[in-house]
Amino acid sequence: MTTQTLSTPEVYQGQFGDFTITKSDRTGVIIYRTSLMIAAISFAIGSGLALFYPHEPAAIQAITPLYTCFSLALGVSLLTIHIYMKLLHQILQLFWIIGSISAFIFGHFDSQAFAMTVYNQPLTLFGVGFTFAALTGIFFKEGFCFHRLETKILTPLVPLLLLGHLTGILSTQAEQVLLGIWAIFFLIFALRKTVQNIPADIGDKSVFDYLENQRLAKIQS
Repeated sequence: MTTQTLSTPEVYQGQFGDFTITKSDRTGVIIYRTSLMIAAISFAIGSGLALFYPHEPAAIQAITPLYTCFSLALGVSLLTIHIYMKLLHQILQLFWIIGSISAFIFGHFDSQAFAMTVYNQPLTLFGVGFTFAALTGIFFKEGFCFHRLETKILTPLVPLLLLGHLTGILSTQAEQVLLGIWAIFFLIFALRKTVQNIPADIGDKSVFDYLENQRLAKIQS
């Protein structure tokens, strides 16, 4: 006869009381990190094609499915990320939705390849750029919570590159350098997340409970 021993969940001391981390919590973190890795790899490959094969039609065309993969993975990460401020979380998700709809429109209603459309028509960043604003939000959150050097670099770098291209103040060489740095540090960020302690990404669940109770109290009052 086999006796199954159930491990007792570890109890953590939070700011507003004790809490435990469930299997579902851990699964959510794993999905979040896996999605970030897929997004980072897709972005790095797409950036590499743009930087090293800018005159190869097949390479430029290949950026479209890579961007789709990047965007979908980013959307999953935004669903599973733990952010104390619910409003901020919802804003980042809204940004992703706006950016995704814009990318779909530009990708299907322009005769050029998607990458060429965005590059040659900077005003498209007023739509597609929302996706990268959502990504920057993740970088900011991670930099604020964990003080990672790569996220502190990426947080200002992403808007600098996008706004620089939008306004035309950056040279092609400068844009290429910034894009390369972005791709490299995004990969470093995703790789370092894989070895981070899982509870750190979940955060203090007592804070989530407290904020939710405060929200419900306001609704009922």
